[in-house]
Parts: sequence; structure tokens; C-alpha cells
Amino acid sequence: MASKNLIRELQSNRNPEKAKILQRFFKTGKGQYGEGDIFLGITVPKQREIAKKYQDLTLHEVAEILNIKIHEQRLTALIILVNKYKQSNEKQKKEIFNFYLSQTKNINNWDLVDVTCPQIVGDYLFHNQEQKQILYKLAQSKNLWEKRIAIISTFYFIRKENFDDTIAISEILLNDSHDLIHKAVGWMLREVGKKDKQTLIKFLKTHYQNMPRTMLRYSIEKFEEAERKKWLRGEL
Repeated sequence: MASKNLIRELQSNRNPEKAKILQRFFKTGKGQYGEGDIFLGITVPKQREIAKKYQDLTLHEVAEILNIKIHEQRLTALIILVNKYKQSNEKQKKEIFNFYLSQTKNINNWDLVDVTCPQIVGDYLFHNQEQKQILYKLAQSKNLWEKRIAIISTFYFIRKENFDDTIAISEILLNDSHDLIHKAVGWMLREVGKKDKQTLIKFLKTHYQNMPRTMLRYSIEKFEEAERKKWLRGEL
């Protein structure tokens, strides 16, 4: 019943005009990365507000919602999952972590990944380092979103000033063909650089000549303009 109430509440907040914009923004056309995704046109702050009312949803109910093709319903379900994780004990966190990884087929757009995986996958693996190899398995997946989960989950590690896994997974994904991976890796490298510029420079000196241009641009975004231009021209 609670899950049906959640779905009804989201439907009641739909905005058809905004939905059309989001359909284009998230590339939902035929052959695009978000093909078939359906939007209601609800802002993320509103979804967070609604999610707080439904924290008692079971994982079974969350799974039912994640199987729906409406984007905001999946994102709201994932926000609920993040909130539940934060309030859980260690046993419950393990259950939520395993559940999250069982649902990657439904965590299938970049915002669904970015808003949720550092807080669940990143947090869990940082505190359970013996299971960290899962990130490397995801990084070598054929699934675009699992690869993005692998690199974006390390955002939690970066916040704890632990950069080794971000660097290692960036090397695995260096030759990936998808622009969304180039952007994700570049973003995480930039975050490393904000904490420890020398670690980023060491990576760049080894790889900048072979990095996809988008990845390089993202990674050096916080550098001074003159320094950025040197990296882009290959003068270092």
C-alpha cells in the first residue's frame, strides 16, 4: 500500500512541460543511452521531500518501484534506499549494499548512479576493504552503468583522502569508448586533484597523451588557465 501511495504522490506532482525537457536532456531517444526512459518532470528536491515520507518501504517494495520505467519513481526509490542505509546497522547496511548491486539493471541513467552509489557502494566498501575487488569487477563490466558505478563509488574514498582505487579504476577505464565514462573518470580525477594535485599530475604525466579529450578536460578543469592550455597542447 505504501509503495502505491508513493507512486500516486509522484504522479500528482508531474509537470508535462518539464518532462519533455528532461526526456531530451537525458537522451531517451532511440539508440541513445537513456532510450525508453520516461519522465514525469519532478525536481530532485521534491523527490527528496517525498522520499522522506516513505522510509519504511521494504526492500521488496523498493525493488517493485525500481522495475518501473518511470525515471523519477526509480530515483525516489534509490533516494529512499540511501536514507535507509544511513540509518542502518552494519548487518542492514550489508543487506542494502547487496540489494543495490542486484538492481544495477534498473540503476540505468547517470543521475541514478551519481546520486546514490557513493553513499551506498562507496561507503560500504570503504569500511569493508576486503570486498573492494567488487569495484574492479564492475569496472570491467560490459554494462555502461556498472562501469560508472565503479568509478563514481570511489568519490567516497576520495573524500576520505584515499586515492589509490580511483587511480587504478581510471586506468582500467582509460580506453573506454563511451563519453559518459570519459566524463565520470575526468570528474573523479578532478576531485582527486582538489585534494592532492600531485597525485593527479602524476597520473596525467603518464596518461594525458592517450586520454580521451573530454576526460582530460574534466580532470584539469580546476587548473589555472595557462596550465590547462599547456596540458591540452601537450607541452608538459
